[in-house]
Amino acid sequence: MTAQHESPVARFTGDASPYGGGDPYADYRTADFPFTRYANLADRQLGAGVIAANDEFFAQRENLLVPERAEFDPERFGHKGKIMDGWETRRRRGASAEHPWPTAEDHDWALVRLGAPGVVRGIVVDTAHFRGNYPQAVSVEGVSVPGSPSPEELLSDDVKWTTLVPRTAVGGHAANGFDVALEQRFTHLRVNQHPDGGIARLRVHGEVVPDPEWLSVLGTFDVVALENGGQAEDASNLFYSPATNTIQPGRSRAMHECWETRRRRDTGHDWIRYRLVARSEIRAIEIDTAYLKGNSAGWASVSVRDTETGDWTDILPRTRLQPDTNHRFVLPTPTVGTHARVDIFPDGGISRLRLFGSLTEEGMAELRGRLREVEG
Repeated sequence: MTAQHESPVARFTGDASPYGGGDPYADYRTADFPFTRYANLADRQLGAGVIAANDEFFAQRENLLVPERAEFDPERFGHKGKIMDGWETRRRRGASAEHPWPTAEDHDWALVRLGAPGVVRGIVVDTAHFRGNYPQAVSVEGVSVPGSPSPEELLSDDVKWTTLVPRTAVGGHAANGFDVALEQRFTHLRVNQHPDGGIARLRVHGEVVPDPEWLSVLGTFDVVALENGGQAEDASNLFYSPATNTIQPGRSRAMHECWETRRRRDTGHDWIRYRLVARSEIRAIEIDTAYLKGNSAGWASVSVRDTETGDWTDILPRTRLQPDTNHRFVLPTPTVGTHARVDIFPDGGISRLRLFGSLTEEGMAELRGRLREVEG
């Protein structure tokens, strides 16, 4: 079964011009989508994956979640045809010579496991470089299933899917964006293309909603981590990379996985403000500058506040940082807060911030209430 939901139409429709040489992105159609300020829940680094597709004859389903933008090589062909950087299915056909066209119901699908369960705020279905072979329309459905269900379990008749994006015409060689206004937690999505064609990339922007019982069992955990429900709310500078990089899982593996600011030519400094998963007691800090060698921050400080309007309190005074190094600090006194801020001096970057602690009773109650709200 599928529940219905109204969603705005995509920003673009219709064909793109055939590739005429030069920069293939010169005529790419895109826009600023407000929902992209939220983290990508379909990020491979978070643990997302494309676990099944009914067809991937021309190009593999896994390409949908590649973090880099899609590339195009006009000279690259294989035994099955043009090699595309995306997910591309074969051309659908009708049942007979009398009716060689696909039916209105014919479509291809891919199942996506989100890296962290959460509330979806917006979706980008990117058809970059698919100019004459993009789908006529797309739709996206979601479901929340505990554990690690198999594709067969997700596709069973007793699973109820909810429509996030109704069947909507899209454009070729374009970033087709859709706002989603459902206050509902999802673990998996089903992306449909009608009737067939290719999609280069899928981005699913939203807010992580963790399982409070799992966090409670962990005891001490990273209370600002993206996978646990933390958020990078604002930052002074995002010139080279997003602030969300600092709360991604694992250590950075390259400089582009860090947060780096432009070079300052004044006496100011840069900062990131975070919202913790919920009200927490913080007991230890890690600031990692991995892969930032000539451009790591010189010094850093960390402060927290309790509630949206509380005063900021330093829990780590301004401290010298070393390049390409993980710095660890045990707090002399645990500190309770709902928000945190890292200030770097004067500029540069850090790769990760970890705040280790545990939920307070109020924080646990808040998370349990939030989960009830979005699970119905």
